[in-house]
Amino acid sequence: MIYTLTVNPSLDYMIQVPQFEAGIVNRSSSEKFMAGGKGINVSLMLKNLGVESCALGFVAGFVGREIERQLNDKNIMTDFVHLKNGLSRINVKIRSDQESEINANGPAIQKEEIEELFNKLNALKENDILVLAGSIPRTLPDDFYAVIMEKLADRKINFVVDAEKRILMEALKYKPLLVKPNNYELGQIFDVELNTRDDVIPHAKKIRELGARNVLVSLAGEGAVLVDEHGNVFEKAAPKGKVLNSVGAGDSMVAGFISEYIKTSDTKKAFLMGISSGSASAFCEGFASCEMVSEIFNSFD
Repeated sequence: MIYTLTVNPSLDYMIQVPQFEAGIVNRSSSEKFMAGGKGINVSLMLKNLGVESCALGFVAGFVGREIERQLNDKNIMTDFVHLKNGLSRINVKIRSDQESEINANGPAIQKEEIEELFNKLNALKENDILVLAGSIPRTLPDDFYAVIMEKLADRKINFVVDAEKRILMEALKYKPLLVKPNNYELGQIFDVELNTRDDVIPHAKKIRELGARNVLVSLAGEGAVLVDEHGNVFEKAAPKGKVLNSVGAGDSMVAGFISEYIKTSDTKKAFLMGISSGSASAFCEGFASCEMVSEIFNSFD
């Protein structure tokens, strides 16, 4: 079973504003609310690819109930901890000539609510996949993902980690199945600027040497690189298409990789499915359909 953990989920208010200007009243041309957060995004894309998952995390108040409702309406399993106080985040995503975001902090999480989550995680079994994705809110310990992996270390669970510099580095000693930094995040780890696939490859190899089984690095328009668990290096330019939505493309890439890997254990196919899923979602509003992903996947040599 695949589990995704989003410790600070959100309801994303997606608003289209032609020619947005600061300091004046702007009128939207469209708006919608979407359940968000990196782990939730992975669950949403997995569902489109025909793969079941269970979304875990913390939700609070009427916003949290709406997040849960949206996932349940899509027949995605959820097992959230419902916080006693506060509200889950509402993040504002402004689409205009440029994309702008305002991300909220989220609610406080109490010790007993953390313990409730750990009790849920205790149900995971050998060979289950746990996706740890996104930032850790300031009301949780900085090493929260590491604490989770330590508690589950003897269960032979496959961890997938998509998180920032320090959090990702802390995860490596637990030999995660997959880590997915982008080129900027990978560059931050080594204090270098990485702009091309050739730049990325030696640093992705270093991350693998430090413990990750598979290292998948996204480079937006430059494509992606995979250094796999056998030491093979795969790289691919980004498919051609008009980018309509950058929100969730990286999470779609993670979902695509997982969906193929659990079926075939073929890292090259998983890599290509990851690129296909990430690109297809970038080329549409929301998350791509399985048909859109397959069209890109089948176009590769």
